[in-house]
Amino acid sequence: MATPARRQSRSRKLRRRATQKLTSPGIHWDNQLQEYVLSHHVSLKGYYHGRQVLHKPAK
Repeated sequence: MATPARRQSRSRKLRRRATQKLTSPGIHWDNQLQEYVLSHHVSLKGYYHGRQVLHKPAK
């Protein structure tokens, strides 16, 4: 198994770890639905970009 030849400095270690972070989900407020929706996703009510794309079946 390979082992490092030299010890990495604290600043180099922290610089490497700085990119390993969680990103927040892309949500925005939809005025038509009056709720938050994920960007580039169909809402729970079946709307996408202001148009209803999913229709609930009639009972």
